[in-house]
Amino acid sequence: MRYRQRYVDLIVNPQVKETFIKRTKLMNSIREFLNEKGALEVDTPVLQSIPGGAAARPFTTHHNALDIPLYLRIANELYLKRLIVGGFDWVYEFSRNFRNEGMDRTHNPEFTVLEFYVAYKDYFWMMETTEQLLEKACMDTNGKTAVEVGENIINFKAPYKRISIYDAIKTYTGFDVSEMNEDGLRDVCKQLHIEVDNSMGKGKLIDEIFGARCEHNYIQPTFIIDYPIEMSPLTKKHRSKDGLVERFELMINGKEVANAYSELNDPIDQRERFEEQVKLMERGDNEAMFIDHDFLRALEYGMPPTSGIGFGIDRLAMLLTNNASIQEVLFFRGGGNAT
Repeated sequence: MRYRQRYVDLIVNPQVKETFIKRTKLMNSIREFLNEKGALEVDTPVLQSIPGGAAARPFTTHHNALDIPLYLRIANELYLKRLIVGGFDWVYEFSRNFRNEGMDRTHNPEFTVLEFYVAYKDYFWMMETTEQLLEKACMDTNGKTAVEVGENIINFKAPYKRISIYDAIKTYTGFDVSEMNEDGLRDVCKQLHIEVDNSMGKGKLIDEIFGARCEHNYIQPTFIIDYPIEMSPLTKKHRSKDGLVERFELMINGKEVANAYSELNDPIDQRERFEEQVKLMERGDNEAMFIDHDFLRALEYGMPPTSGIGFGIDRLAMLLTNNASIQEVLFFRGGGNAT
C-alpha cells in the first residue's frame, strides 16, 4: 500500500520524505564532484535498435512508424564511448535503465545508473576516483563518512581493500578456479550445490560461484579486481596477467554497487569478444550481448585508452539512508501501480 500510494506514505510518514531528500543530496553531490573536475553531463538514447553495454535481458517494444523492433536500454555504455571517440575527454550520464529480469529487495526492472568515461585513464585511477567520490557523497548526504546500515557500521573513508576475484573464491570456497576449464567449474558448482544450466559458459559459471559463496561476505567497501576475460567482453586485457582483464566491482554490504574497466579499445579484439557472445546466445544464454557493428566502426576510427564506471544509484541511496529494500528509495514502483 505504501509503495502503490506513495502520496499517502509521504503525508503520514515524515521519515520517508527524508529518505528522498537524501537521495537528491547524493545525486547533487556526485554532479558537483564530476562538474568540478571538468566532466560533461550528456544524454543518450533510451530506445535502441541494439541493446548493448551489459549482459542482461532487455525489454522489447515496437516502433510503429518505422515498423522495426526496438529495445529499452540496458546500459548507456556504448553511446558514451562513442562520445570519447568523438573527442570528449570526460562524459557522464545519470541514466534510467531497464532489464527484463527478476525483482527482489535489491533489484528492480527499472533503475538509475551513473556512468562516466574518462580518456587516458585506467582502472587504477578509477579506483582512487571512486574512493574520493563516495567519501564526498557520504559526507554531503549524512554529514559523516561512517553510516549505519542494518546491524553494520560502514565506513566510506578511503582507501578501500583490493582483492582479486580468484583469491576471493579461494578464500570462501577452498577451490582454486584460476586454471579450470568449463567442465572443472561445473564440477565445483556441483560440489558447492550451486544450480547451473547448459547455457552458461566459463564466465557465467565463475560469476555464479562468486555470487553464491563470496559476494555477501564483503560488508566494508571492497574492490574485487582482475576478472577472467570470459566474464568481461568490453574490457581491456590485463597488462601483465594472461587470461584476465582490468576490471573491478565495488562490493558494499554484500552487494555490487559499481562496475568499472580499463575499456577495450581494440576493434579486432572487440569483434572477437562479441562473436563469443553470439555463441553463448546460440546456446540459450538470453543475457549474452548482441554484436553492435556501429560501435565496432567507432572503435575503428580510434578510441583513446579510457576508463569507465557504472554506479547503481538506487543501491547507493539504500546504503546512505539505511534501507534494506530498493522500493524504499524509489518514489513510485515501476511497471504500474495496480491494486
